[in-house]
Amino acid sequence: MSDKKGDSLILVPLGGVGEIGKNMWVVGYGDDLVVLDCGGMFPEEDMLGIDLVIPDISYLIENSDRVRAIVLSHGHEDHVGALPYVLQQLDVPVYGTRLTLGLVQGRLEEHGLSSKCTLHEVQAGQTLELGSITLEFVHVNHSVADVVAIAVHTPAGTIVYATDFKFDHTPIDGRVIDIQRLATLGSNGVLCLLSDSTNAERPGYTLSEKVVGETFMDVFRRAQGRILVAAFASHVHRIQQVIAASVRFDRKVCVIGRSMVNNVSVASRLGYLDVPDGLMISVEEMDDYPPEELTIITTGSQGEPMAALTRIAMGEHRQIEVVPGDTVIISASPIPGNERFIGRTINQLFRQGAEVIYHAISGVHVSGHASQEELKLMLNLIKPRYFIPIHGEYRMLVQHARLAEDVGLPPENIMIAEIGDMIEISDTKFEKVARVEAGSIMVDGLGVGDVGAVVLRDRQQLAQDGILVVVVTIDKETGEILAGPEFVSRGFVYVRESERLFEEAKQRVQVALESCEPSFDEWNVMKNQVRNTLSGFFWERTRRRPMILPVVMEA
Repeated sequence: MSDKKGDSLILVPLGGVGEIGKNMWVVGYGDDLVVLDCGGMFPEEDMLGIDLVIPDISYLIENSDRVRAIVLSHGHEDHVGALPYVLQQLDVPVYGTRLTLGLVQGRLEEHGLSSKCTLHEVQAGQTLELGSITLEFVHVNHSVADVVAIAVHTPAGTIVYATDFKFDHTPIDGRVIDIQRLATLGSNGVLCLLSDSTNAERPGYTLSEKVVGETFMDVFRRAQGRILVAAFASHVHRIQQVIAASVRFDRKVCVIGRSMVNNVSVASRLGYLDVPDGLMISVEEMDDYPPEELTIITTGSQGEPMAALTRIAMGEHRQIEVVPGDTVIISASPIPGNERFIGRTINQLFRQGAEVIYHAISGVHVSGHASQEELKLMLNLIKPRYFIPIHGEYRMLVQHARLAEDVGLPPENIMIAEIGDMIEISDTKFEKVARVEAGSIMVDGLGVGDVGAVVLRDRQQLAQDGILVVVVTIDKETGEILAGPEFVSRGFVYVRESERLFEEAKQRVQVALESCEPSFDEWNVMKNQVRNTLSGFFWERTRRRPMILPVVMEA
């Protein structure tokens, strides 16, 4: 739908509220729309076979002539992961900081889009005019370098988009959050604040990234053999601390995992990683050094099935095998939904004889997101008229809304948004005025959006109860059964071991078919009759509901 309403200021979340991931907001004023972030999301457990979930951008396609740009806050997948798919449908420029675009460039190259997309570098402190909307970039701290909050200045007022931040007073790169500019924005008047809710349930303050570096030094000091460190490939500051500890204890560093290799290469080339000459070695060179002189940096901190650490743990990696004496550091906390995968990887690493150090038992990870006291500080610095908590599951948004009330915002000036809400804002208006088409698009292999609820439901049924194919050959003229019914079972029960069950099922099918008239137009009716008969029968006998596929052949 179109929202053209003169000079109204509108906000539309297309993702990132009520969920972790898929972050995408649309800011509109007059004839101009600007998209803030373009993220993907890990599939949930019941999304069998799905690789990635991205926002439904039907609203943007419908209003494509008004979309001025996509503007990125930082390079994490939940903020840039959908970009290659969106840019295949929208021909718009993309703006981001230097490292953010460096990380994005590799992803676009994988999809054959690098030559077709226009990327523009911006810096903290810079402003950007896009029609009637002016964007200002403010440096903040997070778990990746080059992160910005975005102040969106419009004739109707200023929106501050502060997704993914924390107040780290001792950051690894020495660049502290620009508190002064945030306070100035607040003093000048902010109409609405959109702020990170990830840690809204966590009291106090989030620890500095430097704490992890101190833990690394302790672990490296005690380790007798190889050290394997799994971290997010985009966490440049964490990788820098692994490098620093390796230099301190005379260890060579080998990087494995495609995304880790790519990101380390990009960050090093752009100057975001300080890597001494001669420190890095290839996998083939590892045999030239004793175990106590080796550090391996790898992907797989979330237990992803195809990631390097997972394959190492399962003994499926072609070049690296875990042996007793190895120390494995999993330097990340589980993203909601990934706990089971990580637990399985940790268990397997222990079985292989490794010493495993992970978040639950050691300080090898700190969050990149602000805790409650920092969220209050952001609210007090910005002093917004209105507030919308973002970037979190629904309970997190509710907790953040309560924090806003604690610092003095009236409840009527706080809104918990849903994906697809169109929110109109002015000095006197703060309300949801419409709904746009929005939701989730699932990426499965090369298919984008071709897997929906029906396909997922079929996959769940196949996974739970299996499939049963029923083949019957019928005389086209008389409707007499010439052969069958014959059964082919996969994931349900083994036919030869359940002869009595299938003999009774065969009789039920014969009775059902005899009640059908022999007509070509009735074949679908016959199939439904077979399906319904067997579904009820097998539920009665086994309390299972396999997917039943009748095949009726004519002779």
